[in-house]
Amino acid sequence: MIATAQLPEGQRVVVREWGETPMDALEQHMRLEDQPPPDPATLGPRDLILRVRSCAVGWVDLIMSSGQYQHMAPPPYTPGLEFAGEVCWAGPEVEAVSVGDAVLADGFHTGPRSSGPYQRWGGFAGYAVIPEAAAMPLPKGLDFDAAVNLLGNYETAYHVLIHRGRLRAGEVALIHGASGSTGLAAVHVAKLVGATVIATGRDPAKLAEVQAQGADHVIETGGEDGLAGLRDAVKALTGGRGAELVYDGVGGPISAASLRAMAFGGRFCIVGWAATPFVARGKGKRGAPNANVLPTNLIQMKGLDVLGCPAVIATKHDPSLRPTRLAWIRERVAEGRLRPHVGPRYALRDYAEALRAKWASRHVGGCVLHPWGD
Repeated sequence: MIATAQLPEGQRVVVREWGETPMDALEQHMRLEDQPPPDPATLGPRDLILRVRSCAVGWVDLIMSSGQYQHMAPPPYTPGLEFAGEVCWAGPEVEAVSVGDAVLADGFHTGPRSSGPYQRWGGFAGYAVIPEAAAMPLPKGLDFDAAVNLLGNYETAYHVLIHRGRLRAGEVALIHGASGSTGLAAVHVAKLVGATVIATGRDPAKLAEVQAQGADHVIETGGEDGLAGLRDAVKALTGGRGAELVYDGVGGPISAASLRAMAFGGRFCIVGWAATPFVARGKGKRGAPNANVLPTNLIQMKGLDVLGCPAVIATKHDPSLRPTRLAWIRERVAEGRLRPHVGPRYALRDYAEALRAKWASRHVGGCVLHPWGD
């Protein structure tokens, strides 16, 4: 057992109140503060203190800070949904985890996207308190940086493509936002299923990296003619058939253009709306005054299934969904067939730069924060 009095003081990022927009929250309501080690006298018998080694920087971290996400952590809280580190204190009733163990914190049980007393303990910090139930062994073969880009990204991709989208070998998946964290995970999962992947994006350099990561074809959608030519480009790559499945985490104008590029009877999977983040009001106000819309005539005449795919919400409604997908992901990690791509590493003091880079989609895949600068 490490005496917490011997642990060094760390730092943490705190969201003091929701902003009107993520950038407003970042500029006005986020602060980097000193963080002493948590006091075990204030913790429960099955609690753990984790020295955080790596934390993913997510789009959800940004949209949550303005209260525009469907699940809101009440301020003050520390952002960072997906983090991993080493156990430096364990409560007296903890059985499955020991001090010194490397663990991945399960965001269903701790951190800003959970509920209850652990919600304020995000991974943008030197230390986090997590319950024993949230401590997952670090997957063999993955370092801390790869591990924190695993669960949220690949559970989402599995839920969308396999559970909801019923993607099969030999089909064509059109994946939008393919250079982002979940989009790139969708490319990997679709290829593991045996599908042909057409990936889209606005940046040719990033699309080249996505193709190097496994996409069969890429289509640039930036510029005036990008969306106008999407249908013809997809049809040309599919012998005139179109895509059987669309993975749409982008939203906005690309959604309607995608319907025209689909095969009859295809599945249109809605994952998010990164291109139109302000569908909801800021500062945690409910309602969606700028909601996206789809042309129902195209849906009807092409016989399409339009599928909402909220992985976390669906799992909270039906917890039985999760064991199957976790087993699928773990098996492919163990086989060496699945490894998350990790972008730049940032020190915790550079959290604002990391969040701005994520908001601007500067990097392929996920980037991470290192709370101790190592």
